Parts: sequence; C-alpha cells; structure tokens
Amino acid sequence: MSLFGEMKMTVAIRSYEPRDAAAVLEIIAPVFQAGDTYAIDTDMSAEQTLDYWAGGEKHVFVAEEDGVLLGTYYVVRNFKGAGSHVCNCGYITAAAARGKGVARAMLAHSLVTAKDLGFRAMQYNSVIATNTRAIDTWERAGFDVVGRLPEAFNHPEHGFVDALVMYRML
Repeated sequence: MSLFGEMKMTVAIRSYEPRDAAAVLEIIAPVFQAGDTYAIDTDMSAEQTLDYWAGGEKHVFVAEEDGVLLGTYYVVRNFKGAGSHVCNCGYITAAAARGKGVARAMLAHSLVTAKDLGFRAMQYNSVIATNTRAIDTWERAGFDVVGRLPEAFNHPEHGFVDALVMYRML
C-alpha cells in the first residue's frame, strides 16, 4: 500500500548510477524533445540532456521493475542560503509505464527522501497547466497551488498556457 492506495506495479527505487545513463536518457530525451511539460530547450544534445537531469547537486533516483528502468526523478535544493530548506524535484516516467503507478511511487519515495535529506518543504516551480495528470497526482499528495504564472509556457499544441507553482510542507 502506498500514499495513493494500491500500486499497479512492483517498483523498486534506488539511487542513480553511471551505468543507468543510457536508459535514463531513453526515458527523459523524448519528454524534453516533446516540449510540452518541461520549460527547457528541446534541442539539447544527449550530453546536455543527461547533465541537466543528473548534474550538479541533484540527488537522482531510478524506478525499476525486474531490472528495467521505468522512471527517474531528482531532488535538489530549490534555493540557496536562507531558502535552502526547500527542495525541488523533477519526475519522468517511461512512456510504456505511464498510468501504472510509477510516478506515484517516485513521488512517495521523494517525499521521504527529501525529508531525510533535511528539507522542510517541496516546491514545483513550473507545473504546466495542461499537465492535468501531474497536477492531480501532486494535489492528491497534499500539494497546493500557491501561484499561477499566466501564459508563462508556450505549449507546442495549445499555445501560451499557465504554469503553476505548487508547494507542500514535508
């Protein structure tokens, strides 16, 4: 049983390792290239894409079942200095695993992990308003919409749409 009830898959979550790079890239690159959920360049090289996801101070994790990677997420401090107690996360589920509880499992894991890392709150800076599945998942996990950025994201299909700032204490 998880934060959201029964899971559809048995997902193991572990720390990212360099040997995961190719599989993680296969998961994240198509999402970045689609340009409909992350406010980043859609034409990054493989190296830039992987560095964006796994570089810097990020604590990166992978979700797997029977050795197959189904998703990945990271935790990183959202602010420095006096705001360093607030973290940010990014989550991506492999296309074949969507709708099977992987994102919910990664979210549940990230809430515990962030608290264990000493964070007191989690903030999502730019949840695209058309990403209704993510918004529903985050709200069911106790996140509140604390800000709306009008037309802050140029969606490839819907044009200019709002981006939400979502927040939750840990």
